[in-house]
Amino acid sequence: MALPRSTPTSWMQSLDVPSQLFGTGRDDYELYEEDGEFVLSVELPGFDPEEITVAWDDGVLNIAAEHEDEARGQRKTYHRRFRFPKAVADEEITAEYTNGILEVRLPVMADATATGTEIPVES
Repeated sequence: MALPRSTPTSWMQSLDVPSQLFGTGRDDYELYEEDGEFVLSVELPGFDPEEITVAWDDGVLNIAAEHEDEARGQRKTYHRRFRFPKAVADEEITAEYTNGILEVRLPVMADATATGTEIPVES
């Protein structure tokens, strides 16, 4: 079967099949490890601190936010889960929201290592 040679219509030009199949569709956070702790920065513009919930549950960080603009009849929600590969000192987790950015710091427990099995890479 031959592919069409005509110019794609505007709706077809916006299709990017590989990124739709494999991409997360969201690039609204940054996660890195420094000085013995994970640092997670999440972009949450337009929310007030009291509209954001951060919860830790058995190695998974849940972030949820909900904002309702009654004047415009709009509702904005956000929900994301992050799993961490090392044991975290859950009593020492902190979260700070400044200028639309939520920063969560998760201290890694001393001598914590990732558990699991190493998968050999074959060539």
